[in-house]
Amino acid sequence: MIEKHIVLEDVDPATFYGVNNAHIQIIKALYPKLRIVARGDVIRVMGDEEEMCAFEEVIQKLEKHCAKYNSLSEEVILGIIKGKQQPDAPDSGDVILFSISGRPILPRSKNQKLMVEAFCNSDMLFAVGPAGSGKTYTAIALAVKALKNKEIKKIILSRPAVEAGEKLGFLPGDMKEKIDPYLQPLYDALQDMIPAVKLKEYMETNVIQIAPLAFMRGRTLNDAVVILDEAQNTTSQQIKMFLTRMGMNTKMIVTGDMTQIDLPSSQRSGLVEAMRILKNVKGISFIELDKSDIVRHKLVTAIVDAYEKYDEEKKAYREAKKAEEEAAKK
Repeated sequence: MIEKHIVLEDVDPATFYGVNNAHIQIIKALYPKLRIVARGDVIRVMGDEEEMCAFEEVIQKLEKHCAKYNSLSEEVILGIIKGKQQPDAPDSGDVILFSISGRPILPRSKNQKLMVEAFCNSDMLFAVGPAGSGKTYTAIALAVKALKNKEIKKIILSRPAVEAGEKLGFLPGDMKEKIDPYLQPLYDALQDMIPAVKLKEYMETNVIQIAPLAFMRGRTLNDAVVILDEAQNTTSQQIKMFLTRMGMNTKMIVTGDMTQIDLPSSQRSGLVEAMRILKNVKGISFIELDKSDIVRHKLVTAIVDAYEKYDEEKKAYREAKKAEEEAAKK
């Protein structure tokens, strides 16, 4: 009799073991000759060497399935252990990954699909579009997929700490507590894609790092997907500093909404300038999302339409007034 410890590296043990350890109980029942004890992320097995080798292979297949789909079921366990065709969840070539509820996350519009293709073909990607067009969510899904596939070693998410009419000094708490509200949309997306226990582990070990843009200075970022969100609120110096952090085996995604620039009127958006300067640089892709890509509540599209109409009317009024003033001078 020998003993072996199998460590679950890529899954949340709670998901793998099932509610009230239902999954591990099924596995134990199907391997009566082995003594199996599961605690935390370690499965301790004792028994015959040949039987144990077969058991370890099954656990690896189950872990791979659970890591991909963020779920495990009795049907899958029985199918894999009995050597039948593995019953996969509904899949398609467009699926980026699966949420913690097992829902497929995939591009939901033409431009989101172009964004996925651009990420595969370029090391740097600029994705701009209105609120609700899915640019940030899609970017984070692509980063999580790359991490799960072991193409990279870490994900770094950043935002400039600039919001309309608010300053950090007026928020309570230490620096982390002041910064966290600005980064909450990034936490929300991650919590939808990575089980809570695994996400906490990733963040404690700095596999996933979320930091304000100011904390990027002086770093060289290797083996990572680096996302800069809300980049319309960066200055020229900030975005240049960010883009030049790029190291080996690293991909960068820069997202922003040109209609929501919260910088003082005296400052130019670094995103606008960067896109103009870099437009002909080989290896950089630019994707522009629009109203047709909005995947939030249908009212969001109506709101965007209303604001666009208002902006056009305001611009027309300013131009007419300017023309009147010039005519009066003559």
